[in-house]
Amino acid sequence: MTRTFAPYLFATGLLVALGAHAQTAVPDAVKVPEGHKIMLETVGVGEITYECRDKANMPGQTEWVFVGPKAVLNDRSGKAVGDYFGPPATWQAKDGSKVTGTQLAVAPAAKADLPYQLVKANPAEGKGAMQGVSYIQRLATKGGVAPASGCTAQSKGTQQVVKYQADYVFWAAK
Repeated sequence: MTRTFAPYLFATGLLVALGAHAQTAVPDAVKVPEGHKIMLETVGVGEITYECRDKANMPGQTEWVFVGPKAVLNDRSGKAVGDYFGPPATWQAKDGSKVTGTQLAVAPAAKADLPYQLVKANPAEGKGAMQGVSYIQRLATKGGVAPASGCTAQSKGTQQVVKYQADYVFWAAK
């Protein structure tokens, strides 16, 4: 009998491994500094919007430009526990608490997947699940990169929506 595993199940398996092996499978650039512990593990499932625009300082040339993400954050059981949206990049729990952050580093993933990312969280807004978050990692990405073609002078202003999935791991100081 052949078994098929949903990407979500694979992703949560990686999260279990991360907790158990203290980031051994994570690229150095996006590792969380010592002195922190995992406080929340989620799988973001959603989409990223890109818009065809002129390239900065390159008249007559166009490119797909990141507009923003929109995803549901699910816990290991698949229950929605929050949302991810932006700009600015915002992770909001169902209790209304939320954090924004500043990207510190990225590391390459597979060619068609968003890079892994390490974000330094700003202080949480509101009381709840996001209080105490110090870092956020984006790992186990699937999809989400800008379209490879279709952005021309004639299509400026058009938008493309790309599906993606990523693990978002929230860390707090020990």
